[in-house]
Amino acid sequence: MIEIRKASAGDIPAIQSVAQVAFPATYAGIISPAQTDYMMERMYSTASLLRQMTDEGHVYYVAREEDGTPVGYVSVQREGEDRFHLQKIYVLPDRQGRQIGRMLFGEALRAVKESHPGPCTLELNVNRSNRARGFYEKMGMRVVREGDFPIGEGYYMNDYIMGMEL
Repeated sequence: MIEIRKASAGDIPAIQSVAQVAFPATYAGIISPAQTDYMMERMYSTASLLRQMTDEGHVYYVAREEDGTPVGYVSVQREGEDRFHLQKIYVLPDRQGRQIGRMLFGEALRAVKESHPGPCTLELNVNRSNRARGFYEKMGMRVVREGDFPIGEGYYMNDYIMGMEL
């Protein structure tokens, strides 16, 4: 049984514990280890996660097993009046294929609709070499554009931007 609940600052260690395993596994063979390290520090340091939650409007949800072990997370952020961005969704590699990603995605959709009952758009970025694109397509998203985005230190993310209307 998986429980998903909205995260607070007290859940930062749980998010980090999943990220430390899931993020490098996701990007192995796609980006360099140096870029992975840079992105982990940039996105998953305690200061960064706290800033995302308190200043940048990221709403995180953490999936936990019955014993409390964190196994995945998702974050969504409002980017405009009628536009939201699914910023992050990761599940531990050894827990993938168990519908946890689907549950987290559903929680993000529920959160968006709760905060914005009218029509709106949900978008996300996915690396063009990331096999997760197939998951997002199964969830109803489609590629709407692509871009190469500088993220600092000379690194880029080469992404598809996927979207869906809600």
